[in-house]
Amino acid sequence: MSEPVFVVKASGEREPFSDEKLRRSLQRAGAPAKAIDDISKHMRVELKDGMTTAEIYRRAFSMLKHEGRHFAARYSLKRAIMGLGPTGHPFEKFVGEILKTQGYSNVQVGKIIQGICVAHEVDVVAEKDERRIMVELKFHNTPGIRTDVKVALYVQARFEDIDKQWKHEPSHGIQIHEAWLMTNTKLTSEAIAYGKCVGMKVIGWSYPAGGSLQHLVERSGLHPVTSLTTLSRAQKVQFLDRGIIVCKDIQNNRDIIMSLGVSEAKFNQIVKEAGELCI
Repeated sequence: MSEPVFVVKASGEREPFSDEKLRRSLQRAGAPAKAIDDISKHMRVELKDGMTTAEIYRRAFSMLKHEGRHFAARYSLKRAIMGLGPTGHPFEKFVGEILKTQGYSNVQVGKIIQGICVAHEVDVVAEKDERRIMVELKFHNTPGIRTDVKVALYVQARFEDIDKQWKHEPSHGIQIHEAWLMTNTKLTSEAIAYGKCVGMKVIGWSYPAGGSLQHLVERSGLHPVTSLTTLSRAQKVQFLDRGIIVCKDIQNNRDIIMSLGVSEAKFNQIVKEAGELCI
C-alpha cells in the first residue's frame, strides 16, 4: 500500500490528499462523470508532497473550465463568495437574497435597531411565520480563517441588548425573536458549542450538515456575479459597486452593464454563462 501524499491547506495544516474529496467537490459542481475521472487521474499524476490545496484547486478549475464555464463557476463558489469583499456589504445583500428564497420577507440590510444601552446596525433583519430574526455576518476574504467564539459572544450581547430594550419599552423597540451568526468560512468548535448553549443559530461554510452556507446557496439557485468566469476581476468589482450582486440580476441591468464598456458580444457571453449557472 502506497504512502499517503500530504497537501497543505490554506490554514497551514497538512492533511492526506483525498481523491474522494476532490471528486465530491467536482460532483457538486455538476461536472460530467468523464471530466471527473480525467481530472482525478491528472491530479494523481501531478500530485507532490507539500502541494497546496490552492494549487490543486487552480489545476482542477482550469481543466473544468474547458469542460464548461458554468461547471467551473460552480466549483469556485467558496472563492467567489470571498470575492464579494473586501468589505462585507455585498455579502450582506447576497445573504438577504438567499433568505428571500427560504421564505423570509421584509428583508432589510444594515438596519439600525435601538438597544437598551446603544443603537446597533444589524447586518440583516428578516421575518417569517410571525418571527423576526437578526443575522450578524462575519465575512472573510482570506481562506484558512475560522470564526471563533468571540464573534458568537459579540452577536449574543447585541441580541440581548436589543431584547432588553423591547422588554423595557416595546413601543420604542423592535422585537427580535432569534439571533443568527453566519460566516463564509469555518467555525471553531467553541463557537458552535456556545451557539447551541444560548440558542443561537450558527451557520458556517460547511456547518451544519444540510444547512450550511454552501447548502443554502446551492439550494437557492443563487450565485454571486463573482462566480462568472466571463468577467475579469475589475469587471466583477464594477458590478458589485453598482449593486449587481447575483447572476439573476444581470439581464435586468443590461443598460448599467453596457455603460461599463461591455461589448454586445461580451454581454451575451456573460448572460449565457449566468443562465447556465442558475439552471
